[in-house]
Amino acid sequence: MPQDAPPNGSAREDVPEGPWSRVAGMQAKLHRWAAADPGRRFDDLFNFVFDPATLYVAFCRVEGNRGANTPGVDGMTVRLVEQRIGVREFLDDLRAQLKAGTFRPLPVRQRLIPKPGGSGKLRKLGIPAVADKVVQAALKLVLEVLDADIEAAFDNLSHCAVMDRVRARVKDKRVLALVKAFLKAGVLTESGYREDTWTGTAQGGILSPLIFNVALSVLDEHLHRPWKPGGAMAAHHQRVRRRAKGLPNWRACRYADDFVVLVDGTEADAEALREEIASVLASLGLRLSPAKTRIVHMSEGFDFLGFRIQWKRKRGTDKWYVYTFIADRAIRSLKGKIRALTRRTSQQDLGYVLARLNLVMHGWARFFRHAVAKKTFSMLDYYTWRRVARMLMERHHWRWKEFRRRHTTPQGHWLPITGGQTELRRIDAIPVTRYRYRGSKIPSPWPLPEHA
Repeated sequence: MPQDAPPNGSAREDVPEGPWSRVAGMQAKLHRWAAADPGRRFDDLFNFVFDPATLYVAFCRVEGNRGANTPGVDGMTVRLVEQRIGVREFLDDLRAQLKAGTFRPLPVRQRLIPKPGGSGKLRKLGIPAVADKVVQAALKLVLEVLDADIEAAFDNLSHCAVMDRVRARVKDKRVLALVKAFLKAGVLTESGYREDTWTGTAQGGILSPLIFNVALSVLDEHLHRPWKPGGAMAAHHQRVRRRAKGLPNWRACRYADDFVVLVDGTEADAEALREEIASVLASLGLRLSPAKTRIVHMSEGFDFLGFRIQWKRKRGTDKWYVYTFIADRAIRSLKGKIRALTRRTSQQDLGYVLARLNLVMHGWARFFRHAVAKKTFSMLDYYTWRRVARMLMERHHWRWKEFRRRHTTPQGHWLPITGGQTELRRIDAIPVTRYRYRGSKIPSPWPLPEHA
């Protein structure tokens, strides 16, 4: 039987000296309890939600997001809150509303944005009000640590299924009511009409990815059950025996609504598993996208999270290995950002352009540095250098001979392109460290005590 957690009475009225350390301590404690007892249900979590430290950390996270100064339906932004109200007064008022039970989320402001990849399709983006963003961030700080075991996916998610999953771990009715209120907050469309939200969670909200992950944990549990102790695939010899009998083995990997299932078996086994997955998703009000769901052999390869994973023969040998490349779509996306920053007619300050290029390219390269990426990095360095050179030649009316004279040493060696104190930095200098399986050696951010 699930065990109810004891009430929490540690939330204080005053803002502690170290809100970040206090929130981290609270998260670590909840995580230890959740990991130690998968059946435990948590009561009296609401004190943590409106704790001054939690609200302060939540506001800081909202302030640091790219959409901090994108207004919701009330027209307020983080900057306006700081200028007109003041952060302390804003958080005190928000805390009072939460304590009194009078807080009500506003509808999200809907915006249609193009989906990446140039397909021409539009994605619905929901922009919550600032106060709603802060409360969502506070809820996320409390709920995300309880997730130790727990075609328009965000639009079709069943609210009943989500709430059932949250109730399995959270007993506090005030927290449950707050989560439900955000699910039912509604949408204010671009045409000015208010629409109720009977299913789904607004893509763009701080809480939305967490809610979606809580719901899809049903799929995780279904696919990973055979790997648990006592399961049909728990041990290596069991998996070998299954293959000897013609039975399939599989392993799933998921990130939000993108997932891949690797099947050691026949195409028919993969087809059967797809139908099984479709049945599990149907219970959540979701369905597999026909355009994005494919059954392929590893020699054909597949794209996942920007990577291209493919089984290929190693050059010069007769041995075959699984390689991780950078997907073409990810390269095209980066080139598009580089082109936007280096248009020939651009009159932006060169130092600003170089700083933005360094930020975009190095962030992208560090994400992909575990793939077979060295040649790709070199190609992108040359592509970027050429774009900047053409922009400068157009801006200053230089011919190639003049540009070369200004950017080489007397000995003919190329000098880096600089703007003020900013230099265009090459990404091929980033070390490429191919991924190696580390398994249980990956450290946990909240390790359990040895005696637990």
